[in-house]
Amino acid sequence: MIKFGPAGLGPVKDAEETLEEYHRAGLKACEIAFTYSIYIKKKEDAERIGKKAKELGIELSIHAPYWVNLNSHEKEKRESTKKRILGCCEVAHWLKAKAVVFHPGYYGKDKEGAYENIKEGILDIVDELKKKKWDVDLCPETMGKINVFGSLEEISRLVKDTGCSFCIDFAHILARDKEVDYTRIQELFPGKRWHCHFSGIVYGEKGEKNHKKTEKKEWKVLLENLPKNKEIIIVNESPDPINDSIEGLELSG
Repeated sequence: MIKFGPAGLGPVKDAEETLEEYHRAGLKACEIAFTYSIYIKKKEDAERIGKKAKELGIELSIHAPYWVNLNSHEKEKRESTKKRILGCCEVAHWLKAKAVVFHPGYYGKDKEGAYENIKEGILDIVDELKKKKWDVDLCPETMGKINVFGSLEEISRLVKDTGCSFCIDFAHILARDKEVDYTRIQELFPGKRWHCHFSGIVYGEKGEKNHKKTEKKEWKVLLENLPKNKEIIIVNESPDPINDSIEGLELSG
C-alpha cells in the first residue's frame, strides 16, 4: 500500500478546501511544511484540519523548520531546536498526524561527537513525548549533502539507539551516494512502515543542489524497486509537488 501526496498544505484558512482538492485527485498524504515557521498556531484550527483529513482518508505529517540543529556547539541553540521540534509534535498531536520530519543537524568538527549529541537530543524529545502521551513519530531525515549529518547508516543507527522513526528521502540518497541501493535500504530499515520523500534532484560532488520536477522515468525506477510488503507514504518535494504526486499515483496503478 502506497499513499502519495505533496509537501505543502498552504494557508490555514484554505486548508480544508485544499485537502478536498487533494482527495479529488486521489492523493492520500500531505506533509505540512513548517519549514520556515510553525504557522498553525491554534489548537482549534489544527483539530478542524485534522478532522477533515481523516474524513477524506488523507494522512498528514509535518516537516519541522529547516534551521534546527541538534549538534550546535551552543547549548542554547540545541535546546531551542528541541523546543521547535516539540512545538511541531504538539501541532501533530492536535492534527492526529503521525510523523514529524526534521533535519538532525550538522557534523561540526567531530562526526562521532555529532552522532552522540543528536542521539541525546532525540532521546530527550522521545522522553517528552512519552510524558505528554503524544502519539507522534520522530522522523530524522536522510540528507543530501555530504557535509550534513544524515547518511543512511546514521539514520538507521539512530532508529536502533533511540527508538525513533525515520524519513527516507530517495532524492537525497541519490545526491549524497550517487546511487540508490534499494537492497541496502531494506536491510537498514526493516520496519513495516516507511515515511518517504521523493522528487527529481540536481546534484554535484558535494551532494544536493536543488530539487527539480520529477521525471516519469524517475518515478518508474522508484516504484519498481520499492518493497511490496510495507505501508509506504511518499511525499513529493519537487517544485510541482501536486502534479508530480498525481503522476506517481497513476504510474503505481
